Formats: sequence, structure tokens, C-alpha cells
Amino acid sequence: MKWNRKDVLQLEDLSGEEIELILHTAKPMKEILFRPIKKLPTFRGKSVINLFYENSTRTKTSFETAAKVLGADTSSLAVAQSSVNKGESLYDTARTLQAMQPDIVVIRHASSGAAQFLSKILKAGVINAGDGQHEHPSQALLDLFTMKEHMESLEGKKILIVGDVLHSRVARSNVWSLTKLGAEVVLIGPPTLLPPEMKTLGVKMNYNLDEELPGADVVMALRLQLERQQAGLFPSLREYSQVYGINLERLEKTGKNTLILHPGPMNRGVEISSEAANSPNAVIEEQVTNGVAIRMALMYLLMGGNANVVA
Repeated sequence: MKWNRKDVLQLEDLSGEEIELILHTAKPMKEILFRPIKKLPTFRGKSVINLFYENSTRTKTSFETAAKVLGADTSSLAVAQSSVNKGESLYDTARTLQAMQPDIVVIRHASSGAAQFLSKILKAGVINAGDGQHEHPSQALLDLFTMKEHMESLEGKKILIVGDVLHSRVARSNVWSLTKLGAEVVLIGPPTLLPPEMKTLGVKMNYNLDEELPGADVVMALRLQLERQQAGLFPSLREYSQVYGINLERLEKTGKNTLILHPGPMNRGVEISSEAANSPNAVIEEQVTNGVAIRMALMYLLMGGNANVVA
């Protein structure tokens, strides 16, 4: 299968075959990361611009590393110090970027749909690094890649996604990708953080974590944004941890060698205990490495590469 898309904006639009192609392309990319010299000439003379309207050290650094390993020239627009902070619109910023003739623009924005808006203006390929409460495609792809390294197929596997689903673009992207690969997805969280409309995406929903643990192959804890408690969406951090926190005692109820994932950064002692985060079944550090490999794969495919990577 050949890649024929200019942008990667949302996993909702991608087919299962396209998702598999990205994962297949990421395998040799990961091997490159473990070489003594982590530098390819593949993107020599190409430019990648990171446009981050929201802070995200992990995602931004991951994209920068991916572009540099592929040999691209990278630059980041410091939004806080730029004309954006003086009131420049996203449209005007896009026109300015277009004048710089970049090959790929990576955008993270607080408004849902910002990446799609940018893609219609730019000739460059656009990668959505998170837009509002909409999607975060590369995070879900790295989660998939990590799971598939431990389980050859996700068909029929029971995946629990626990926490603040309401505000989580990571959860939405994971739902789209996991269901397309045949997994059984269960969303779990307090009623105030579990939007009922998610049922229309073909997933199960439950307010009771302990009911769903038996038979779970993967448990993914979502980061709890602490300001949600101040907004009154749940009583206290302590109560949240008691009812929805992932710990070793809870994980024993799965009856399996269950994988533990977390998109990071973690609130230890809230959505996940330190013991669970540091346990042999936790693949949180693997997710970080795999994030670079997935983002390399996305850029490589958008630049016209194919799955037969020549490294």
C-alpha cells in the first residue's frame, strides 16, 4: 500500500490499512534510534517547523528529535514571544509560514480544528500534535505501536482507558485507532468525566473500574488535569485515587500479565501509583521511545517515502 495523504490530522479519517502502514514504517525507524550514529541523510535540505500554541515539552521534543534524526532542518515558533501573542490570527501566521516554504508543519493548538484549518492554507504537510479536545493522532499511534510490540494482534483484546475521557484528545484518538484494529475498548471514569456520546463510537462505558478489570489486556491511565477538581468535576484527588487509581492490588484482578500505559506526564499517587508506574508491566518509557519512531514514520510518509525504508 502506498501513502497518498498530504496531512495527518485525525485518526477518524484513516483506514485500518493506513494505520498498519504507519506502524510498519515505524519499526525500522525505531532500530535507527539504537544505532551509535542516529542521523540519516533522508531529509537533507528539508525543513520542519514546530508551531506549538500549547506547552508540551514531551511532544515538542519528540517531534524535534524525529526530524533531526531524519536529517531535516528544524525550527520552532516560540508563540509566547511571537507576533501571535500580539494578536496575529492563525490565518496570518499560516500565510507567514507559507512564505518560508517549509516541507512539514507540526501544530499543537487549544482549538479543535486548528490543524485542519492550517492544512487548507499550507502547501506543506501538516501533522496534528493535538487540537483542543479533538484528537492527538501521533500519541494514539505510539500507544498502538507499543501495544503491538507486546501483542502481535489487537483483535479481540480488552483495552481499558481510565480517567478524564471528557477532556482527553488522547482517548478519542485511541478509540478510533483501537476499534479499527478490532480491539474491545472500555472507557471508565466518573460520570462527570465520561461523555455519553462516546458510546456512538462502538465502545463500552462503565463508571466502575473494578468491574472491568477481569480479563483486561491493557490498562491506560489518562492524566488527570488537577484544575478539574477545582471545577467541581470530582470531590477530591484522594477519592479519585481510591476509586480510579491504577495500583498493583487492582491490577491483580485482571488475571493477566496486563500492560500499563500512560501518555504522560504522570500525577503519581493520583491516576497511577509509583509502584504500578515502576512495575515490569509498565511500558511508559517505551512509549516515549516509540513516540520518536512513530513521528519519524509520519514525516517519512508525508515526504513521499514508502514502507520499504532505506536507512
